[in-house]
Amino acid sequence: MIEREEVRVLDINSEFLGVPTEVLMENAGWALAQEITSRFGSGLRIAILCGKGNNGGDGFVAARALTKSNRVRVFLALPSSEISTPQSRINFEKVEELHKVYAGEDLSGYDVLVDALLGVGSKGEPKGAYAEIVKAINSSGRPVVSVDVPSGLGSSLAVRPKLTITFHDRKVGMSEEGCGEIVVADVGIPADAERYVGPGDLVHYPVPSPDAHKGQNGRLLVIGGGPYTGAPALAGMAAYRIGTDLVFLACPESVSDVVASYSPNLIVLPLRGKRLGPEHVEHLVTLTEGVDAVLLGPGLGDEPATLEAVRSIIARCNRPMVLDADALKAVGGHLEILRHKTGVLTPHHRELEMLVGHPVPSDSRMEFADELAKATGWTVLLKGRIDLISDGRQVKMNRTGNWPGSKTFTGRNSFRLTAVRTRS
Repeated sequence: MIEREEVRVLDINSEFLGVPTEVLMENAGWALAQEITSRFGSGLRIAILCGKGNNGGDGFVAARALTKSNRVRVFLALPSSEISTPQSRINFEKVEELHKVYAGEDLSGYDVLVDALLGVGSKGEPKGAYAEIVKAINSSGRPVVSVDVPSGLGSSLAVRPKLTITFHDRKVGMSEEGCGEIVVADVGIPADAERYVGPGDLVHYPVPSPDAHKGQNGRLLVIGGGPYTGAPALAGMAAYRIGTDLVFLACPESVSDVVASYSPNLIVLPLRGKRLGPEHVEHLVTLTEGVDAVLLGPGLGDEPATLEAVRSIIARCNRPMVLDADALKAVGGHLEILRHKTGVLTPHHRELEMLVGHPVPSDSRMEFADELAKATGWTVLLKGRIDLISDGRQVKMNRTGNWPGSKTFTGRNSFRLTAVRTRS
C-alpha cells in the first residue's frame, strides 16, 4: 500500500528509468478495458466519464480499447481546453477521432459507467461540474467502475463503485467499503522506481518561493569542529548551496577562523576553548531555539566531555536534528535519549554496529537499519556503496552516494550528504 503522494514520485522515477508517463497511461487504459471486458462481457453500452488530468487520460485510452466490441461514449467534466496534462491531451485527441465527446447526458441507459474523473492527486470533496457528475453517477443505479481510486474518496461526496481498478498497488485510504471490490493492475512501473531514490523524490523537496525573504528557506545550526575543521565547513557549505538561507556554524574558537575561511556565507559562532564541552551546552541550546534544524557531530572529536555535552544538547533540543560522525558515538549505548525527538541518524556500517551494540553482517544492513529506525522513531540513512534509508515504515536505496572515483565518501562526502538531508 502506498501513499497517494508517492504516485507522482513513481511516475517521475519510471520516466527516468525509461518508462514514460504516456506508456504507463496506455498500459493503465488497456488494463482497465481488459478488466471491464472480463467482468461484464462485450456488446455493452459504456459511458466513460473523464476529468481533466491523468485519471481522465486513462479513461480516454480505455475508450479506444473498448470501442471495437462495445458502444462507448466519453463524457468530459470540463471543456476540453482545460485538459491539464500533455499525455491526457494526446489521448483525448485520439478519442475525439473515434467518438463524439458529450458534455452531459442521462446515465441510466448505460450498462456500465466508468469513473475516470478525479485521481489520487485530488483532495477534498468534488466541486462544481465534478460534484454534479458524481451525484449523477450515484443516482444512476448502474454498475460503476472507478479508475485507480473512486472520485472524491474520503469525502462526504464520493463515487460509490462496484469495482475499483487501481494501478501498481493499493493507495492509503482504500477499502472495500469505499471502493467496492479492489483489483490491482500492473501497468509496468519498474521495481527500481519504488526501490531506489530518484528524481521523482524531489517532489517532496521544498521549492523556494521567488518572494521569500531571508530565513524563510531555512535556518540551520551546525555544531561541529575542534579537532577537525573541514567536516563542519563542508557540511555548512553544502547546506547553503542546496538552498538553506542561513547557516550558523558553532565551533571552538581555536578553529573558528579556519572554518570561516572556507566561505563568507557561513555565519561562524566561536565557542571558547579548543573542544565542545559541558560549559557550552546552555548557550547552544539557546541557539537551537532560533533555527529550523540542527546538524550535530562533524569534526567534534570523541573526548568524554564532548560526548557528554552532545548528549545534553540532544536531550534539550526541540528542533529536528541530524546526528553524524562523533554525535553518533555519543548516542551509542544511550538510544533512550532519542525518544520523543525527531531527526535523522547517518551512520556508516561500523557506526551502525556501534549503535545497535553488535556486529551486523553485510547482507543484513537493510534489516538492521530498518529495526534501528523502528526502535528510535528516527529516520536512518545508512551510508555505503548503496545508501539505505528507512523511516521505520519503508526502506529506499540511493545509488548516487559513493560515486566512482570518490575515495573520501565516508569522510568529506558524507558531511555534504548529511547537510543536504537537513534541508529536505
